[in-house]
Amino acid sequence: MSFEKRLEKAIARKENEIEKEHKKIESLEEKFDAHKITRAEFNIKKKKILEKIKSINSRMRVLQGGLTRERRHQDELAEEKRKKKEEKQEKKKKKKIK
Repeated sequence: MSFEKRLEKAIARKENEIEKEHKKIESLEEKFDAHKITRAEFNIKKKKILEKIKSINSRMRVLQGGLTRERRHQDELAEEKRKKKEEKQEKKKKKKIK
């Protein structure tokens, strides 16, 4: 499996984690609306979950940056390979002419 694929999988996992955390917030809101927990308890738990979402988002941004760097690197390698191939063909043409 290529490095690029692993980064994409890791980003997808982080997105799933964020979705799960949003579902936790929704369930907390339901409990609060049903008067099972107090407003203070709701706010404390919600704040912890939001901090966790923020940290997951930052990790995901780092992974996305790594993915873009890897893609840029792959493009550069492909460009170098293409240039070398063109130079080789030009040398062959020059040899045939002589």
